Amino acid sequence: MPRVIHFDIGADQPERAIKFYSEVFGWKIQKWEGPIDYWLVYTGEGPGIDGGLAKRMSPSQTTTNTIGVPSVDEYLAKIEKSGGKVAMPKTAVPGVGWFASCQDTEGNLFRIMQEDSSAR
Repeated sequence: MPRVIHFDIGADQPERAIKFYSEVFGWKIQKWEGPIDYWLVYTGEGPGIDGGLAKRMSPSQTTTNTIGVPSVDEYLAKIEKSGGKVAMPKTAVPGVGWFASCQDTEGNLFRIMQEDSSAR
């Protein structure tokens, strides 16, 4: 069964948000070595998930959950068949996998992610 595997926090000032989450929750946050300005957020051991943080891309961007799926293509079809919408089509994250942004029937944004280290 697909589960939430990652979250993304949008921030007007990433450095300020990094300081906040580190001080308040003790999260370890480090710069990703990929092609964009992105920070990986490690929330600790035990139950829960880790996430990321990046500069906000639109005023309405807040926290977005990512759901792990075995096939982005298969789940995009299921999402549309069930009344959801594709907000951003299947896109490669080089060396990580494939993702797409979608909206549920209530307009809530979420992402789906398929792991694939050969994605380019």
